[in-house]
Amino acid sequence: MFTIDDLADRLGGYLPADEIQQVKRAFYYAEQSHDGQRRRSGEAYVTHPLAVANILANMHMDHQSLMAAMLHDVIEDTSVDKPAVESQFGESVAELVDGVSKLTQITFEDKAVAQAENFQKMVLAMSRDIRVIIVKLADRLHNMRTLGALRPDKKRRIARETLEIYARVAGRLGINTIRIELEDLSFQAIHPMRAERIKRAVVNARGHRRSAMHQVQSTLQQSLEEDGLRGTAMGRQKHLLSIYRKMRDQRKSFAELMDVFGFRIVTDDVASCYRILGVVHNLYKPVPGRFKDYIAIPKANGYQSLHTTLFGPRGMPIEVQIRTREMEAMANNGIAAHWLYKAGQTDHPIAEGSRERARAWVKGLLEMQRHAGDSLEFIEHVKNDLFPDDIYVFTPKGDIMELPQGATVIDFAYSVHTDIGNSCIACRIDRQLAPLSTRLESGQALDIITAPAARPNVAWLNFVITAKARSAIRHALKHQQQQEAVQLGRRLLNKALSVFETSVEELDDSLVERALEELEFADRNALLESIGLGRHMAYVVARHLVDLIDGQGAASSESKSQQPVVISGSEGMVTNFARCCHPLPGDDVVGHLSAGKGLVVHRAECRNLTDKNNPDKLFTLEWADDIAEDFPVALRIEIESHRGLVAELAGLVTDADANIEGISIEERDARLSSVNLTLAVKGRVHLARIIKRIRNLHSVEKIYRLGQ
Repeated sequence: MFTIDDLADRLGGYLPADEIQQVKRAFYYAEQSHDGQRRRSGEAYVTHPLAVANILANMHMDHQSLMAAMLHDVIEDTSVDKPAVESQFGESVAELVDGVSKLTQITFEDKAVAQAENFQKMVLAMSRDIRVIIVKLADRLHNMRTLGALRPDKKRRIARETLEIYARVAGRLGINTIRIELEDLSFQAIHPMRAERIKRAVVNARGHRRSAMHQVQSTLQQSLEEDGLRGTAMGRQKHLLSIYRKMRDQRKSFAELMDVFGFRIVTDDVASCYRILGVVHNLYKPVPGRFKDYIAIPKANGYQSLHTTLFGPRGMPIEVQIRTREMEAMANNGIAAHWLYKAGQTDHPIAEGSRERARAWVKGLLEMQRHAGDSLEFIEHVKNDLFPDDIYVFTPKGDIMELPQGATVIDFAYSVHTDIGNSCIACRIDRQLAPLSTRLESGQALDIITAPAARPNVAWLNFVITAKARSAIRHALKHQQQQEAVQLGRRLLNKALSVFETSVEELDDSLVERALEELEFADRNALLESIGLGRHMAYVVARHLVDLIDGQGAASSESKSQQPVVISGSEGMVTNFARCCHPLPGDDVVGHLSAGKGLVVHRAECRNLTDKNNPDKLFTLEWADDIAEDFPVALRIEIESHRGLVAELAGLVTDADANIEGISIEERDARLSSVNLTLAVKGRVHLARIIKRIRNLHSVEKIYRLGQ
């Protein structure tokens, strides 16, 4: 059984004696706090924090992280609180322990909500100290190693959470030793039979491949020695989940995957990496298009290496990774390599760069958290953002930006800065204008064109893929809707107040404050927004305000002002035009106040118009004089079928300065067809001109506007 003395012996290799003593003191404190508690397996509970500390010792983490590992469950599972930990072990350790501790005293109806809330708390703790996530990952790893005592359904739930969140976070921070083990343990818990079959097949294949692997490894090592290059060649083993995913996604058999031999060559410096690349390319022919230089352009998690694929003996593919010893440490320990170098009293630029990238990632998470509507939306963003296949593009200044595969111009704009994303109107890719929805490819140079008055478009959500862009667009649209709802609410309330010969601006501030308090609104804008979104009736609020002024009942609803609200078609997100009747400038229109949607504009004769007997929900509207917008309208044409019918109609519509937004044709019988045509027109007069042109066609039997 592994003991605290065994751990102390291991720590002696890289920590001073006084720090090891502090780690031991934390262990004895945890042992006393957890006295009498046992794990599901029957072992004393303190074996768990000791095992977590041992995992961190493998990564050469600092003594405070090891102390936090010992104490990470005392706040949650014992009577010890954070101030007690702080008084015993200092503020840094107490903050780490608090960050790692799960949420307590809160019951969630949905386990997904609990998972999301826990992760949100962890992100906030990570922003203060990145070591929180490293301790948490070690905690989760030991829990995964000891899943055996749990029910199968609970095993699968914990394994899925591990696979979706913790393994991806480990990968994002470059801690591949933990990521790979978490993935394989999760795979074994979710699909035990598949994992066992693949594991047995790997063991069998390893025996058949041993001689071929040894031959290639010897050849590579000998070539390095002949060229006077220092380096160690070693075989590389695929892990279970990686094999399973490739078999499933690439539809390859196990034998096809195991035909690929993987090797890693570790050397002393970067210059030697490139010289070794030349040696292996001279030894075996490279496969075109399969070379990647992650040394010049590191991955987001700090991973650096040269990757190449070669045609080996008898044509078998050989995958080779070439890296320095520092890059090897980074590939295994990622952000944790920073503390490994610190223990040696030397800061290394690779580790420092990794720490900066980790900080930038956490900063991005915090920004997403602020913009997300709730914890579930936030964690969905995080899942989409973690562990992507990356592409690399260039800013106008030549800086390299990393984006996930399939990212668009809008994703790039938001990755540069949220304000640039919100105000972008166009883009140049390699000096050529391109649509904002263009999917990017590695090596492209982008220049974003912005305009101060530009705003995000809701259609952008259909093609952006990065979490930052999606959350920022939703946040901006929500803010935009709030502003437009306030403006509409002000107009509606002023219209209702006009019968009492007053307005919002003329009301006494103390009176408005009293009304806000009685109606339970935080401020004036909140009230106006609620009116604009249809949650409160403008006339009811107006009467309430007037009653406060003179203390007597105001005019009845029958005396409501007949002054119409003027609309232009460009009001924004809280003024919507009904799709059932497609109102146009020139039509008699009324507005229906719909809760949550704002003002919906209908034609006066629309059959779908509800609440006709509720004057508080209906508003008289009139069109502004200067309308520049195009409006959709639906026509149905009964016409004789003939060749070139669509082209003929399209030509007439284009000649009349209108656009076709949709067209569909249904055959009624052998002679006649019904054409449903959706056009974008300026107004009723423009539509009449188009209908007259179409009616003049000799093959048209009937034409009428839909929604009447």
